[in-house]
Amino acid sequence: MADGTAHAGLSETPASPAKGQSFSTVGIEPMGRPSAITRFFMGIVAWAEKLNFKYAKLGNPPVYDNATFPWAAEVEKAWPQIRAELDRVLLRQSELPTFQDISTDVKSISSDNGWKTFFLAGFGLKSEQNIKACPQTWQAVQKIPGLKTAMFSIFEPGKHLPAHRGPYNGVLRLHLGMIVPEPADKLAIRVKDQICHWQEGKVLIFDDAYEHEAWNHTDKTRVVLFVDFVKPLKFPARLVNWALMNVAVFTPFIREGLDNHKEWEKKFYAEAEAFRNRPQN
Repeated sequence: MADGTAHAGLSETPASPAKGQSFSTVGIEPMGRPSAITRFFMGIVAWAEKLNFKYAKLGNPPVYDNATFPWAAEVEKAWPQIRAELDRVLLRQSELPTFQDISTDVKSISSDNGWKTFFLAGFGLKSEQNIKACPQTWQAVQKIPGLKTAMFSIFEPGKHLPAHRGPYNGVLRLHLGMIVPEPADKLAIRVKDQICHWQEGKVLIFDDAYEHEAWNHTDKTRVVLFVDFVKPLKFPARLVNWALMNVAVFTPFIREGLDNHKEWEKKFYAEAEAFRNRPQN
């Protein structure tokens, strides 16, 4: 799968949980906050995941054929403009937050400085400053129906993200290869039992509710545009999923991450402003 896409023959029809997804968070710390509301919400999520699996409009393959989503080609066309904006962001790469700086629940799978992020939007809330810095990127991701999350995901040399699964199967994940160093055999992502290789300018769409892991064993930085979008579902799962997506922003898991990002953003852009306004010799 050198082109980072799956072939139709590799797609799966809906399977039993034993053969497919496990309906609980694996690898990442659960939302274990001491809150009755959170515990109730997570019970609803567990029920909704089974519903989403049963009523998936496009089945439940670990990795999707890009042709399944005609808009994917439009996103790929914007790669040169997105790459130009990314290059400007990476001028301050050392100042970017690690993923666990923003989402502390990720500490169970990443506690070093090897996984960084530049966040644009998540669950209806936006980083206006970051979007202003990357307007072409923001315009490109608007082509994705049901957009929920958009950011740059940056793997430093040597980074290996261990096996885990995402917190909820009501979304699918898209990676657009931005900076993909050689050699290809030292840089990949495994989704269930499929090994996928990113390619610059090409989209990879997969279901992060399957166990997956990713690694960069090269000596250069790897970057992808990282997007979550609503999984196409039939009724009644579609309605339940919509409701959960709109309630999620009020959970401690999401609120904490957004608050952490706001603090980082304030500092990051204050330092940039101070640099621009420093006296010239």
